Amino acid sequence: MSRTEQNGTGRRRPPTIHDVAREAGVSRGTVSRVLNGGHNVSPAALDAVQSAIRKTGYTVNRHARSLITGRSDSVAFLLTEPQERFFEDPNFNVLLRGCTTALAAHDIPLLLMIAGTEAERRRNMRYIAGHVDGVLLVSNHSGDPVAAQLHEAGVPLVVCGKPLGQGSKVSYVAADDRDGARDMVRYLHGSGRRRIATVTGPLDTPGGVDRLAGYRETLAECGLPADEALIVPGDYSRAGGEAAAALLLERAPDVDAVFVASDLMAQGVLTALERAGRRVPQDIAVGGFDDSPAALAARPELTTVRQPWDRISAEMVRVLLAQIGGEDPAAVILPTELVRRDSA
Repeated sequence: MSRTEQNGTGRRRPPTIHDVAREAGVSRGTVSRVLNGGHNVSPAALDAVQSAIRKTGYTVNRHARSLITGRSDSVAFLLTEPQERFFEDPNFNVLLRGCTTALAAHDIPLLLMIAGTEAERRRNMRYIAGHVDGVLLVSNHSGDPVAAQLHEAGVPLVVCGKPLGQGSKVSYVAADDRDGARDMVRYLHGSGRRRIATVTGPLDTPGGVDRLAGYRETLAECGLPADEALIVPGDYSRAGGEAAAALLLERAPDVDAVFVASDLMAQGVLTALERAGRRVPQDIAVGGFDDSPAALAARPELTTVRQPWDRISAEMVRVLLAQIGGEDPAAVILPTELVRRDSA
């Protein structure tokens, strides 16, 4: 049978599930079971149906299917940051691409939603209920109600990074931020640096909190005194890194290394150091975090801590689909890796 047949008006109609069943020599019910996961279908029937789908060019009518299953067969990627952050920070784009690829393997589309303001949050929350099967939540801040609201509404949810204040109720996938920070500070100390500063991430985010904790712990481990003048808050932006470095040089002009909690901020730090006439790494070593495209775009290229973005996105999708299928919430923490380049 051809991929389309003419109806009574002479127009070609798309193939239906009945066409697939006829081509495969099986019942419509068997085709339906194959389309819904292949449960209780013999290998021979499964092969016949899959071959018939390819031959007829049949595609699932998602609207009709959602009426039967109660599912939308779509997932939301919800970023709780201002829109400009999505375009500035390369981490969000890398994560979005990885999640899109992982979901494509299951023929599930991904909807990008940005909720950087209270009005956007309310609007997105109204849409999510009944329109998507689950949410991949990115950039969760302390005090942000979105994760709790989604959980209370019964929406399957996976957070990127450890959710603050949600306990074991919410699934999450995270890199080991604390251990990654430890690796960087140990490396800087091992290269002979003794006045090691840090530009932190936002301290209302799990990454900001854990990277600062790893920095403090490793200074103590190395026998270096704690000096609050060496700790400057940042916001994961290039401009924030530049401002933080200027303040750091004013507070502690004898600094000889800086651990920066993101590569994008580290670019700003490098700009401020160059303006101040400090050579990198000869005068001040700079280490970043993420191994995002910003690390390779920096001059000099950044020594940094690699987050396994491909694994993070794949695990977020895996855990979310399992939760949509009825499994309990899960927590996944993935190891980081120190990447040595020219800045330290």
